[in-house]
Parts: sequence; structure tokens; C-alpha cells
Amino acid sequence: MRFNKLDLNLLVSLDAMLVERNVSRAAERLHVSQSTMSSALGRLRTYFGDPLLVQVGRGMELTPRAQTLKEDVHDILGRLDTVVVAQPQFDPAKSDREFRLLASDYTLVTLMPHLLALVRQQSSSVRFQFAPLPQLDRPHRALEGGEADLLICPQNYCSREHPTEILFEEEFCCVVCNDSPLAEPGAMTVARYMAADHVVTQPSGVDRTPFVSWFMEHHGVTRRVGIKTFSFVSAPFAVVGTEYVATVQRRLAQFAQGALPVTLLPLPVSMPRMQLAMQWHRSRTHDSGLVWFRRLLGEAVRRMNGGDAKAVAPASASAGNVWSQPL
Repeated sequence: MRFNKLDLNLLVSLDAMLVERNVSRAAERLHVSQSTMSSALGRLRTYFGDPLLVQVGRGMELTPRAQTLKEDVHDILGRLDTVVVAQPQFDPAKSDREFRLLASDYTLVTLMPHLLALVRQQSSSVRFQFAPLPQLDRPHRALEGGEADLLICPQNYCSREHPTEILFEEEFCCVVCNDSPLAEPGAMTVARYMAADHVVTQPSGVDRTPFVSWFMEHHGVTRRVGIKTFSFVSAPFAVVGTEYVATVQRRLAQFAQGALPVTLLPLPVSMPRMQLAMQWHRSRTHDSGLVWFRRLLGEAVRRMNGGDAKAVAPASASAGNVWSQPL
């Protein structure tokens, strides 16, 4: 089919190449030969009068024209998928759809068990694929590249270009080994907190400073890093048998306390709570499957919070309780 003399089948190839920035990977993505994809690129270059992909060093970069096309083309294909391919009504009991979710290991440990228990009540065939958040400073690119249906991350990492819904808020606490002198009542003062050796989490592949480190640095609280880990879940384990201190999300800390000889202590410094949000591509807002998935996530949050519906909604956006790290 052609529109304005353009073979519309080429849009699928164009989308794959703009996302992958590589002809071979785009061919693999669409399960076609490299020669077929190279031929499609040649026809697209002729139609648009632009090279679209240019060799820069060992990789390929998008031309300015390709940059302007990238989001629009993916948006068009996403809308077509929603309107033409997606079923008007989603029935979890009959569907074998796979939902792709990007989230941290903290989210997988604290929220996902509640979600999966709810899913099991409605479906034995719906599937999930969980993957870590790539490029935490721009996680929405995974939505725009078609690599994920939904992502869960701190609200301030979300893009303003796509719908966002706050799931819940999280506060932080200190985790220390039961045998540590810091576990004694009243021992965790600001001075001793700053003097201690700390377990710090820095997710792999992420250049941006995580919230806890950012907050400490901008409020004059220096910490001596003894261990740096890529995993939020591993932080409480790292303090066992040591005098290290880990500053951990409270829900995760409480989970760890049930399995480890650790003590939870209030932070000696006042830190705002962090908002966790889910985000999806704007073209998928009315996707009935994602509507079901998002609703179930809200129910999972209520279960995680012990059925307290009020705990789902964020508190008022005052400077004292909401993360205000600039983008």
C-alpha cells in the first residue's frame, strides 16, 4: 500500500533502523535478511532525500531529518497497533499476551509478588518479562523504542511527553547489623552517620547520581563509601557482620529484616520521600490490555500497603515530603 508515493511497509523498516541505529540489528529485529533491510534503507533515502543513517566512527548516527522522524514514525505505528492489532476488549482469562515491564530490583521484590498473586486470580496464561531500567536519566526511550510496555521508576525520571501515574511514595531508613555499635538506642547521630562506612547503590549503566546520594551531597552530608553495589536488594545483605550502614527504602529494609540479623533505624537527617510512578507511551493509553495491567498495579500497591487505600495516593507536594531533585 502506498501513501503519497511511499510504500507504507517501509515505515516498519524505518522505525526499526531509527531505534537500532544499525542495519543488521534492525534486520534481526524484523526477522528479515540484511540485504532486504539495506534495500529498504536505500528506498527510504531516495524518498526522503536524506541519508537518514550515517557512519560515524564504528557506529551509525541519525541525521537531523531522521531525528525528527523517529518519534513520529514510532507514534504512528504504535497507534496502528492499538487500533488495528489490539483487541477492543482484553480478557485476561483467555489472553496469552506478554507484558514487558522495566523496573528496579527494589520494585520486583516489594511490589511484584502482590501483582503476580492478583494476576494468578484472573489468568493462568498472561506472561511477563521483567528487565532492568536502562539509562535511568532517559528511561522513556525504552517506551519510544518499543522495548517495553510500561516502566516503574522515580517520578522525576519520567518524561513529560508520556502519561504518568504515581503509584506510591517511599521513605528511607538506616540498616545496620544487630551486632554493630550503631544498633544501640540513640547511637545513630548525624556525626556517627557521617563517620561510618556506607553501602551505596549505583545501578549499572547509570551515570546520574541516585536520589539518596544526590540529596546527601546537596545538603552537606558527606558519607564515606565502603561498598558500592549495583543492586538495591543487596545493600541490606552487605551490612551483615560489619559496622557498615546502608540507607535503604523502608519497604525493602522491612523485607530484609525478616530474613537477616539487621536493625532498622531512623535516618538522623530529614530526607524527603521518593515518589514511584508508572509510565507508558502516550499512543498506548487506550490499549485495553495495558489499562488492565495499570489497574492491577494500583490494586497491588493497595495490597502491599496492607489494604490502606490512602497509602496509595501521594501526600501533598510540599517541600518537606516530596523529592524535588531537578531533571
